[in-house]
Amino acid sequence: MADQTHGVHSIHSLGSPAEQLGEEYEQQKVLFETQPPIVQRFLEAQARQVAEAFTERALHVHFTLPDRVVIAAGVNSQAQPLPTAQREQSAGRFTDRLIGKTVYDTLRERLAALELSPEPNVATAARLIRFSAAMHIVHSMLPAGRSVTYKIAEDDEIPTLPVENDAGPDSAIMATTDAITEEGGSDAGRGNLQVPFVPAARRFYLPQWVAFDDQDRLLVNSLGEAEAHIASMQQFLNILFAARSLAPYAIADEEFQKKRYGMLGQLINQGRALARYQTREIIRAIQVRAEAQSLNRGLSLDLPYFDDQSLERKTHHFVIIPAGRIMFVPAFVVRAAVEEQAKIAQDTRFNLSTRKHLLGELQELGDSFESNQE
Repeated sequence: MADQTHGVHSIHSLGSPAEQLGEEYEQQKVLFETQPPIVQRFLEAQARQVAEAFTERALHVHFTLPDRVVIAAGVNSQAQPLPTAQREQSAGRFTDRLIGKTVYDTLRERLAALELSPEPNVATAARLIRFSAAMHIVHSMLPAGRSVTYKIAEDDEIPTLPVENDAGPDSAIMATTDAITEEGGSDAGRGNLQVPFVPAARRFYLPQWVAFDDQDRLLVNSLGEAEAHIASMQQFLNILFAARSLAPYAIADEEFQKKRYGMLGQLINQGRALARYQTREIIRAIQVRAEAQSLNRGLSLDLPYFDDQSLERKTHHFVIIPAGRIMFVPAFVVRAAVEEQAKIAQDTRFNLSTRKHLLGELQELGDSFESNQE
């Protein structure tokens, strides 16, 4: 941690880690705002290329420190010049590339080394580059969404159920967050065509990535499109979390928290809906094959579920009928589902909400064949 001569006060003994990060964020924000406007614009320009290289995990990035910086906030603060030889910087050497290290690793190392420089102006400039790049990721690289509120379902841990909006009936004049704007060349001069999102989508942070309603019905044209929406939401959070990786104090930024809350609830909600939809497709496929008597040589499943810790779709593999000439009967599915529920209930690899989600799918699988038992 830098000392006070570099414009950052010690944050020891300030309480919880969150409080310490909040204090550091405020210090860096004030330090940035203390800089002359021309220096701020320069930092923002450098931040764009640094942030893009960092989030894209490029192999190399070049950036330039400002020619002068204010080292500490104050009424009589004067900008101190940087040595010309110290201004040009880069991360990602040839040897780093040979061992597979990207800017995601090397940039943090380079900035940390600069922040420990014995020259206060150089150390301050490096901290300003880090702060500017993190804020560019949070504020400029990701779309801002709607104001949403999620509630926590029973036995869940993360708010994922959008609260109904009491704004009244849908308006014929829609905001840009309520519709997809489409431009048509044949309608030049007539403005843009706005295609409204369905009400189920407008309850979420970014309606354009909502693929399922609250009954797990598909709102898009294909399952592949739904999976692409899930991937877009995952990439949104990956980019947002890159800002946290670059500058942990970014979590104290209000915009960071808004985007994290809005997208996290939406992704988990839609990820679980996709898994349930695919589970029902599997159930239908088993029923069709059972009718055709093509399941008499064994049956195993890879049941999809959404892990809300890793924020990705996974599968749970289990055997319903061992390989061999065994006639399929629905009772085998019911028994396997019950046995797997017992295993999952005791499996400590799952957190409470993911376990509940997977148990629900297994319950639906068993129930679907319960009425078909002879």
